[in-house]
Amino acid sequence: MEEPRHGIRATYTDSTITVYQAYSPKIGRPAVRDGRFSGAWKRDRMTWIKPSFLWMMYRCGWGLKEGQETVLAVEISREGFEWALRHACLSHYVPDVHGDQAEWKRQLRRAPARVQWDPERDLRLAPLPYRSLQLGLAGEATARYADDWIVGIEDVTPLARDVHEQVRAGELDRAATLLPTERPYPAPETTLSHLRR
Repeated sequence: MEEPRHGIRATYTDSTITVYQAYSPKIGRPAVRDGRFSGAWKRDRMTWIKPSFLWMMYRCGWGLKEGQETVLAVEISREGFEWALRHACLSHYVPDVHGDQAEWKRQLRRAPARVQWDPERDLRLAPLPYRSLQLGLAGEATARYADDWIVGIEDVTPLARDVHEQVRAGELDRAATLLPTERPYPAPETTLSHLRR
């Protein structure tokens, strides 16, 4: 089956969806221990969540980039995730979606969430011809994420290292078997219609 040009692929249950983030150990380890973000984690900064494991690996270099050594799988409520999508604005101007640039800038200032569609990645982290969602949370969305949406936080750094080791050894089939199972996420069309580009 051909992949849609813009899609959300994720690990999810009837009530939750897993998203990925990568932090320094001083932020990541307490988050895993406490099941929530606190301490050095900054609520006043935009935080980006990614449903695609391989896109997260591309962004954090398999957990080897400085400040991104702890890779987290954050299970959040689907209700919260879809709230963020409904209240999101595209992070860049698209004439067919926004009409004029001034209107887009107004929407961007008001929106507590932003969406970027970035090329999905293969096991070698090369770009694929379809795009996956990145969701940026700020203000009210960040507070809801931290205080209400999180169901659990798991350190998946060992998984990132295991997959990377298999890729480096040329064992792509073996690496693929280790990946989290991601399926097309059934977001209502009304939730995504204003986020297509």
